[in-house]
Amino acid sequence: MDIFLLILGFLLTLLGIIGSFLPILPGPITGWFGLLLLHFTEIIPMNWTFLGITLAIAIVIWVLDYVIPAMGTKRFGGSKYGVYGTTIGLIIGLLSPILFGILIGAFFGALIGELVYDSKDTNRAIKASFGAFIGFLASATIKFSVATVYVVLFVMKFWEYKGEFF
Repeated sequence: MDIFLLILGFLLTLLGIIGSFLPILPGPITGWFGLLLLHFTEIIPMNWTFLGITLAIAIVIWVLDYVIPAMGTKRFGGSKYGVYGTTIGLIIGLLSPILFGILIGAFFGALIGELVYDSKDTNRAIKASFGAFIGFLASATIKFSVATVYVVLFVMKFWEYKGEFF
């Protein structure tokens, strides 16, 4: 059972990294569940302080994930349509075969959303879509950093007790 929890926990931490770029999956929270499963093994002792701090960080990042892109869009004069367009563009970009489809999708999704909101002012729409794009990049960078730290913490904790697993 410990090996199953170890493998599932590691997969969740890796999924947390992937979730850093997907708007559907909360990256750091998913990675935190991987850390939690690691501590549910009989070999690794439960450390509630460690789990509490990492959970608090994951929740703060999850909340900021909704605030940062909106702040970027608003700061550059955008609307809710730009934020919605960014999310839709991310999903379409994810499914596209283009190498940087997520980034291109985020920008053009925000641009189309802003043009739907106000088709007469293209300069404002371009500026707002740039803001949404910058907000997405900032948010994704923060989530990716935290999710990567969770993978490193997972591996370090496993490495500390690896002899008892095998």
